[in-house]
Amino acid sequence: MKILVLQHAATEHPGALRRFLAEDGHQWVPVDLAAGETPPDLDGFDALWVMGGPMDVWQDEEHPWLKGEKALIREAVEGRGMAFLGICLGHQLLACALGGDCAKAAAPEIGVLPVRLTEAGAGSIFLDNVPEEFPCLQWHGAEITRLPAGARVLASSPDCAVQAMSWGPRALSTQFHLEVGAGTVANWAATPADRDALDEALGPGGANRLAADCAARMAEFNTIAERVYINWLRAAARVGSGGVSPAIQ
Repeated sequence: MKILVLQHAATEHPGALRRFLAEDGHQWVPVDLAAGETPPDLDGFDALWVMGGPMDVWQDEEHPWLKGEKALIREAVEGRGMAFLGICLGHQLLACALGGDCAKAAAPEIGVLPVRLTEAGAGSIFLDNVPEEFPCLQWHGAEITRLPAGARVLASSPDCAVQAMSWGPRALSTQFHLEVGAGTVANWAATPADRDALDEALGPGGANRLAADCAARMAEFNTIAERVYINWLRAAARVGSGGVSPAIQ
C-alpha cells in the first residue's frame, strides 16, 4: 500500500506503527501541515492516516490549513471510500469532516488509562482479538461530542465516550495514542510547552513519570497496536475504491 500520512507536528508521527509498515513493505508519505507543507492529490494513494497534534479542530483562524485538511479527509473517506486511520487529533478531525462535532473535554485525560470496548467494538473487525479492557496512553483536552451520521463507537472510557470510532467498512479512528513507542513521551516532552503541560497536569516530574508508566506497559501497548494494525489492513482490503455508505459495516 501507499499511505498518505498527515502530521501536525514533527514529533507526532506513526511511531511504533512505522515498524509494522516497514516489515510489510508498505510505503508511507508524511506531510507536515503545521510546517507549511501541502498534501498531494489523493490519486495514487491507497489510504490516508491522520496523526495527532497540539491544535484543536475548531482553530481554523489560527491554523487556516485545517479547513482544507477536513475537506481532504471528507473526500478520501466519504467521496473515495479510502481506507483511513486517525489518531487523537486525527480521530476528532474525522468526526468533524463527516458532520460531527468536537469541544473541550469536561475532564481532560493525560496518562496511562483504561479503555473498554463497546458491544459494537467487540464485534468489529477493527478491534477483533483486542482485550475487552486495556491500558493506553492518553493526552487530550478535547473530545468528540456528536458523532457523524453512520458512525459507531467501538471503545469508551469513564471520561471520554468516544475512544474509538468507525465509519463505513474502512475508516477507524482512536482518541488514545495507538502509535506509542519507546521514545514517544520523551519526544513530546522535549518541547518546553509540552513538558510544562505534563508538569501542570501530573505534577513536577510528570513527563518522567509518564515515560516510566509507558515503559512498564510498552509490550502490552505494542501487542494491541499490532493487532489493531493487522485488523485495519484486513478492513482496508475488504472494499475497493469509490464512495461507500456509512450503513455498510
